[in-house]
Amino acid sequence: MKRNSLLFARVGAMMFACYLLLGGAQAQQPSPATVALGRELVELKGGAGMFDPIVINVVEQTKGALLQTNPQLAKDLNDVSAQLRNEFAPRRAELINEAGRLYAVAFTEAELKEMTTFYKSALGKKMLEREPVVLDQTFNFMQQWAPRVGEEVMNRFRAEMKKKGHNL
Repeated sequence: MKRNSLLFARVGAMMFACYLLLGGAQAQQPSPATVALGRELVELKGGAGMFDPIVINVVEQTKGALLQTNPQLAKDLNDVSAQLRNEFAPRRAELINEAGRLYAVAFTEAELKEMTTFYKSALGKKMLEREPVVLDQTFNFMQQWAPRVGEEVMNRFRAEMKKKGHNL
């Protein structure tokens, strides 16, 4: 479960990055129907589950900050944290709505219809089921790959700098 939460948090961060990149790219506002299709796509792709950890993390980070300065209030802060997680859970709809709007900005209504049709198909459902595992495995591979390649790059830097008379 924690692995899925991390995956969803990474996907959420990628969507936020897309928001920053696409935010001012198009002046024309999408139609309400296109935004609705974008929301449907987000929901088909597991948007509710993807955004739940974000709401929880905001509450827990705030609680953590308060605990650092008021450790004696841990029990009460934990109680309030549980209350606020429930209170703020519906706010994930704001994230789903914005993600839907961003899809509506990035894709036409026809394209969104094609995508929702795909994700409702047997192959689309299979992709939704297996994609988190593939992404998680890819991320794990990248974590192993980067240090190995980094070491190779360092060795090449040393070799090239040695050719130029520098010993690193």
